[in-house]
Amino acid sequence: MKKILCLSAMILFFMGSVSFAQESIIEKIQKQGVIRVGMSTFVPWAMKDKQGKLVGFEIDVAKKLAQDMGVKIEFIPTAWSGIIPALLTGKFDVIIGGMGITPQRNLKVNFTDPYDYSGMSMVAHKTMAKGFSSVADFNRKDVSIAVRMGTTAEQAARKYMPNATFKLFENESQALQELNLGRVHAVVSSAPMPAFHALKYPDKLFVPIKENFTKEPIGFALKKGDHDALNYFNNWILNMHAQGFLKEKKAYWFESKKWEALVQ
Repeated sequence: MKKILCLSAMILFFMGSVSFAQESIIEKIQKQGVIRVGMSTFVPWAMKDKQGKLVGFEIDVAKKLAQDMGVKIEFIPTAWSGIIPALLTGKFDVIIGGMGITPQRNLKVNFTDPYDYSGMSMVAHKTMAKGFSSVADFNRKDVSIAVRMGTTAEQAARKYMPNATFKLFENESQALQELNLGRVHAVVSSAPMPAFHALKYPDKLFVPIKENFTKEPIGFALKKGDHDALNYFNNWILNMHAQGFLKEKKAYWFESKKWEALVQ
């Protein structure tokens, strides 16, 4: 009898441990009443308005997600180079930050189905890059390109312009400042930021390549092993596509300038 009771206790303990270990982040979010979102600033994905509040495509997406889950939201700005390690250590629940789905990143995290597609573009200095009109023009050792480190922009720039000289920066504003000062030939970044920046400084800058030279799917990133969370996020994205919410927000933030007064 003692052996049976002991065995039963061990089974119950084991089942409880497994249940605890497999608790979905969705359950945790509901219990705590808040979803913690890891993100970084990229125009117009996420940026601060004149009052210092976060606005942008990603911000609208994350707020809608929180609303539909019936919880509050906490944005946790994080340096892009360390955003995946921060997710894995539990600093936040999910990354919603314009993160491109790549095989290398997928080795470390799980990705949802794409909720958007982006591509790499370039803004260049009129004097330094005079006459440049193709990727090949920038693929030279005497050409310097500024890019935000740890991003798919860096990966794309190195892949398509391997002979160029690269200057890496922790944030995009530093890279753009380097371009404005005429210290680099161009900045590579996700569209439509290069076009927006060129419009702000038409006397100094231009977009040398009219079409994006890459296309990449964008997804939420979460820890591996949480199938319930992955299922929920995927179905939420499916619904947002069907309802036209994502298309509407994409049109506002990427295809219009209605928001510029909020940040300038």
